[in-house]
Amino acid sequence: MSAGIQKVRVGISVGDLNGIGMEIILKSLQDSRIFNQLCPVVYGSSKLSSFYRKHSGLHDFQFHLIKDAAEAHPKRPNLVQVWEEEVTITPGKASEQGGIYAFKSLEAAVSDLKAGKIDVLVTAPIDKHSIQSEQFPYPGHTEYLAQAFDANALMLMVSDTLKVALVTGHLPVHQVAGALETSKIAQVIEALNQTLIQDFATPKPKIAVLGLNPHAGDQGLLGKEEQEVIMPAIQQAQESGILAYGPFPADGFFGSGSYVRFDAVVAMYHDQGLIPFKALVMDEGVNFTAGLPYVRTSPDHGTGYDIAGHGKARPDSFLNALYKAVDIYRRRSLFTQLSANALQPQMKKSRDYKSKNEE
Repeated sequence: MSAGIQKVRVGISVGDLNGIGMEIILKSLQDSRIFNQLCPVVYGSSKLSSFYRKHSGLHDFQFHLIKDAAEAHPKRPNLVQVWEEEVTITPGKASEQGGIYAFKSLEAAVSDLKAGKIDVLVTAPIDKHSIQSEQFPYPGHTEYLAQAFDANALMLMVSDTLKVALVTGHLPVHQVAGALETSKIAQVIEALNQTLIQDFATPKPKIAVLGLNPHAGDQGLLGKEEQEVIMPAIQQAQESGILAYGPFPADGFFGSGSYVRFDAVVAMYHDQGLIPFKALVMDEGVNFTAGLPYVRTSPDHGTGYDIAGHGKARPDSFLNALYKAVDIYRRRSLFTQLSANALQPQMKKSRDYKSKNEE
């Protein structure tokens, strides 16, 4: 790492205890080169780590155990002891305990993020059923983080070649049409445009908007949402200077490779966006929560119960999530700095003008 580049403190929640979360964390952090870019702080327990080190064959791996993120060693993998009690671990099987301690890890990491002890958050996969409780009545990380930071969070799947934002996230398909509103779609387009500028260094993004129905409604024959709900949102975005286009039929849009002509795509619902995304860029894909005051990423896969505990989990997407969080954090910091500097001459002119007119 060259002089002057800040090492980013990355907080990591362990996800569901019975999934592949800890395994992909261990595999990602075993390469010492990672410490040139970031300082990892994992929120979990040494007993959980020991269990998965044994099952993954990573016997030489050691965490630097700490009680507070402020004690993190900049060149070692750090682990904050969120709990020390014995917890039953059953790889591949959903359990109430698995969800309880997944939330303990997440809650501790979010608390330290708010306190400024870490710079970004990377979350390992949770089981959306096991984690349900009075403290976590949300369908996923995105909704929880939106509430935790009182923000309009946007689920954005990203890779170097494809970025897909969702208007509706973890919602049953039969509820999607009723949940679509022109104002909501316009808000997603605006938020996507902003994150592309500040987080991905894209000065004038081109955004494609998909339709909801087959053939994008076929001029109303197969549904009127395109004409009555989606198109007005696109027009609203265009009137504000955003380069938004559509609505496009989803199948033909991805099948023809049209997505390469755009900087990002707005999908109306979960599978409409995630099926093509995972089919095209599964191994390199990352889930990024745009719209938050902090950077949060995660791998683009789930708990992997079918391979948990067998040492077979690949860390590719999790590694990408780590590096993507660092990249986004640095780009956002630079954008904020440049924006502030750009305002200085204008503020000076304003003060000079006011002073002259008061004489």
